[in-house]
Amino acid sequence: MKQKEKTVMVGGVFDLLHLGHIHYFEEAKKHGNRLVVVVARDSTARKMKHTPITPEDMRVELIGALKVVDEALLGDEKDIYATVEKVKPDVIALGYDQRHDEEEIKRELKKRGLKAEVIRLGKFDHDLDGTRKIIKKIVERCRQEMEEKGFE
Repeated sequence: MKQKEKTVMVGGVFDLLHLGHIHYFEEAKKHGNRLVVVVARDSTARKMKHTPITPEDMRVELIGALKVVDEALLGDEKDIYATVEKVKPDVIALGYDQRHDEEEIKRELKKRGLKAEVIRLGKFDHDLDGTRKIIKKIVERCRQEMEEKGFE
């Protein structure tokens, strides 16, 4: 007998794909058998976090190419819940560092007649598990090399 499909949805900017993102996807998928990743639009990322280095079309293509991901799509610029209404996930998995309030999400889902479990995943400890950490390390390395070559 075929197992019922259980869709897990995650979202984020996913700028400069790194191991923390992969861990997030793998952990989320353990809560279902289909993983849908919603990639934030550039305009949304600028409002919520930072201006992405990698454009939205490249980010969604990169994420969609990952083996663990079943579907990657761009989020809605005006209403983040519009994508939830489209996907109708069984589970919404939040990353440990996402600013979203689980209770607020649950209230909005109920208001819209959507039934999804909202969970928060744990932290993955790795030296370069964040885009800002990667950028900082690149800047530090460039400064060091410039100093070694006598450019500063």
